[in-house]
Amino acid sequence: MKKFLLLPFIIFLSQFVNAQELLFDVKVNTPKIQNVDPKVFKDMETNIQEFLNNRKWTEDVYEQEERIKCQIQLTITEEVSQTSFRADLAIQSTRPIYGSSEETPLLNHVDKDIVFNYEPFQPIIFSKNLFQDNLSALLGYYVNLILGMDYDSFSPLGGDPYFRTAQEIIQSVPQNAASAFPGWRQIDGNRNRYWIIENLTSPRIRDYRMSMYKYHREGLDNMHLDSNTARAKIMEAITTMKDVNRNYPSSMIMQMFANSKRDELIEIFKKGTKPEKDNFHKIMVRIDASNANEYRRIGK
Repeated sequence: MKKFLLLPFIIFLSQFVNAQELLFDVKVNTPKIQNVDPKVFKDMETNIQEFLNNRKWTEDVYEQEERIKCQIQLTITEEVSQTSFRADLAIQSTRPIYGSSEETPLLNHVDKDIVFNYEPFQPIIFSKNLFQDNLSALLGYYVNLILGMDYDSFSPLGGDPYFRTAQEIIQSVPQNAASAFPGWRQIDGNRNRYWIIENLTSPRIRDYRMSMYKYHREGLDNMHLDSNTARAKIMEAITTMKDVNRNYPSSMIMQMFANSKRDELIEIFKKGTKPEKDNFHKIMVRIDASNANEYRRIGK
């Protein structure tokens, strides 16, 4: 068991389970590519999926039903050469909601305009401390981001080791590779891989991460027991996020939160009282100003 090791006999039983942590569905799309054999991209799709799903990423023991469900959609936008490609990477992960058959999104992100090399029919080799190639570094980085977000939702600041590993991956990218493969450096813009981990490891974001535990464990996971109390906990969580947003304006992680949770939050607070709806609208318009009109749906 990965998160609820509360009783000795559960710990004992968990020692006999050897499932991996992730359950990835990988799709490689090639709407503009005509000169490369389609078999290359089919191999790429299979190779990435096996690399993600068959590798052991943590020291914890997972049961089959505990595996984190994730999706990657890699859209190849340009053939730079026979073995070099430009692409957009869309990645999502979800977490089950305790006491229900529903899931909640933790990550819903698009990494645009990435460049990577791929040798057909060759294994993907990864090391967190030694840069092998941009594709393996990207995959390893996002795996640890997903793990960190997942663990944060089950225990306060539980994602620390995985965010540190993602930071190590960033630091392992040599200068010449960082120049050839953008997104790893502070100077590459204010919305990239560097800034995601900078946010998540910054003391200014600590309260946001604590609120993610409150949102999920004290809020969503208790919806089946008492929806009013659970919704109040979620309100406490997003109120904390409002303060974090004020202290660290325009942080990337706050926008990623809004992108992942917007629809879910609207559905939750549609069932709230008039004061809850008003407070929710006021908070989210501050956090997610560019989508202010979306929050009017709570009144419908």
